Amino acid sequence: MKITVAGVGYVGLSLAVLLAQKHEVTAITTTEYKAEKLNKFISPIQDDEIERFFKEAREGQRTLNLHTTTDKKAAYESAQLVIIATPTNYDDENHFFDTSAVEDAIEWVLKVNPNVLMVIKSTIPVGYTDSILEKYGVDNIIFSPEFLRESKALYDNLHPSRIVVGAYDNRIADAKMFADIMLEGARIEEKRAGHSEQNIPVLIVNPTEAEAIKLFANTYLAVRVSYFNELDTYAQSKGLNTQMIIDGVCMDPRIGDHYNNPSFGYGGYCLPKDTKQLLANYKNVPQTMIEAVVKSNAVRKDFIANQIIAKNPQTVGVYRLTMKSNSDNFRASAIQGVIQRIKDKDIQIIIYEPTLEDGTEFLQSKVVNDLDKFKLQSDVILANRFDEDVLGDVKDKVYTRDLFCRD
Repeated sequence: MKITVAGVGYVGLSLAVLLAQKHEVTAITTTEYKAEKLNKFISPIQDDEIERFFKEAREGQRTLNLHTTTDKKAAYESAQLVIIATPTNYDDENHFFDTSAVEDAIEWVLKVNPNVLMVIKSTIPVGYTDSILEKYGVDNIIFSPEFLRESKALYDNLHPSRIVVGAYDNRIADAKMFADIMLEGARIEEKRAGHSEQNIPVLIVNPTEAEAIKLFANTYLAVRVSYFNELDTYAQSKGLNTQMIIDGVCMDPRIGDHYNNPSFGYGGYCLPKDTKQLLANYKNVPQTMIEAVVKSNAVRKDFIANQIIAKNPQTVGVYRLTMKSNSDNFRASAIQGVIQRIKDKDIQIIIYEPTLEDGTEFLQSKVVNDLDKFKLQSDVILANRFDEDVLGDVKDKVYTRDLFCRD
């Protein structure tokens, strides 16, 4: 099958690689630079599994039928299936996802290949698919939410917890077909690795329910992050041992020992925008918890900043802007909110972030990537995630809430 994937962020690229094991996949990007890199099997994003697949493809150990282009017309014209995985950033002023890139892709397809099945993988508001079907007067658009972690997107596509597809009765066969090719992509790698077949549940629902599943799933994760962060805030305020409390709480099998590592707040590409979008969807619907989880994230950043300010440092060093270890993305990372709050008190900030150029500025703060200089110049080092190998020699300077040294 000829498949076109619009978007080469972590969602789109992981899908393109997954499906290129069996199908002829064309990925669309907006820049020639990215297209050139991807056509040489060089990943523009940090993802261990994508990098492994690409390395094996470069060395002739794996076949990936993947081509990347900036030519939208040619890519859509020849497609037998189009997957739309373009970004939908959240607009804080207007309280909605910016779906303009999704609609641009749909309009291109309708111009050059109007009858092809389109599957939206971008995160969208509840009710969006219905509005698009009505706006364009078509029925060949379905929605399938993704449940992927940044830097582990291909791994999560190879080992999915579930596959959800949203389609109406007249498109159930298409929904099953799409679920099958997703399952097929995961099972190709299983067989290659000599593993037994996974039992992957498939859920086919109406598009609006599928949209709600995505937003409610991510908001639950945000609730859990916020819960353990507020537990940690209480423990620090009362002089208690956070780790002992978390260990005791998580021995309850109903709670479980996962997603319980305190941080400076939830961040990244999904959780902040998805919680805000879900809250916006609650207009005229009674709620308190959804609003509380959005507020909780701001309160946590206030608390962390105040903990640092209370130490009266002249210079605060920020070790990494990324949300988690093994990531190169710091978009909407919680630590940026903490930086702004500290800077508001006229405290100097320096940043160690190898993905930025040494000597440049980020958030009006100097990037110092000479590690020895960074440590020497910092009175306090703020680290959302602690690295013993890097920071162990200055542990007395480090402020972190990373109790378990995991994401």
